[in-house]
Amino acid sequence: MKFLNAILDFYIESSLHVALAVYALIRITFIKLNISYDESVAYFGFYGTIVGYNFIKYDELARIRKVKRTKTFMAIIGISIVASFASLYYFLALNTNTKLVGFAALIITLFYTLPFFPSRNNMRNWSGLKIYLVAIAWVGVTVLLPVFNSKMCFSMVLLFNCLQRFIFVFVLLLIFEIIDLQVDSFSLATIPQKIGVKLTKKINYFLIIMFLLFDFLKQNNTHKSIWISFFVASVLVLFTFFSSSKRNKYYTSFWVESVPVFWLVLVLLLA
Repeated sequence: MKFLNAILDFYIESSLHVALAVYALIRITFIKLNISYDESVAYFGFYGTIVGYNFIKYDELARIRKVKRTKTFMAIIGISIVASFASLYYFLALNTNTKLVGFAALIITLFYTLPFFPSRNNMRNWSGLKIYLVAIAWVGVTVLLPVFNSKMCFSMVLLFNCLQRFIFVFVLLLIFEIIDLQVDSFSLATIPQKIGVKLTKKINYFLIIMFLLFDFLKQNNTHKSIWISFFVASVLVLFTFFSSSKRNKYYTSFWVESVPVFWLVLVLLLA
């Protein structure tokens, strides 16, 4: 059992799970917007997420706190190096506009992690900004990357998909903030810290309704697609309802982050 837990912990800590979630959302974008599957976009999103998230999580530990070079930490560094070369390979296969989106995601990652201004901390510590920054970055990677690379024209359907994806990620992040309530610094000024858990959950329920409403606004949506979104929304409601700061780390880092994968499975099976 300890061996399986160690494998699961490594899978999560190396950002493989969150990268799979990003990959799933990119695949959903391909399907929902009738874009032909593009391996370079999907794998750039997957490998780029590993690099970006590991850089965010471990850069400060490596530079400032002098983290111990354990076998697990060195293995994560190894995976990150391999992912860096893989993401560069797929990045070069993207068209120019898509590369610009990739550069924008890189800049956000750097600002999120490194203190570029002497008088300010990095963006991660800017009060109340973190959740919006992350949600925007996920929309860019999981919606705009596939769209730009396919040279798809702007439309209301595209706008609704961007807004729906922003809401989806925002809902997941609010669940994370509820779970992390006891460990987050008050300087972060997270939404649950400012308004409390009960009101945060009510906001999530409202956002989940908005998530569903965007499906009715899309002209190309089928009944199956609406039912899939309803199932996904139901899962989000359950995760929100049962969320609390007493939940263990797997509640969010594995189960909540599995929702995009669940969504993709439903789309592949039922759409």
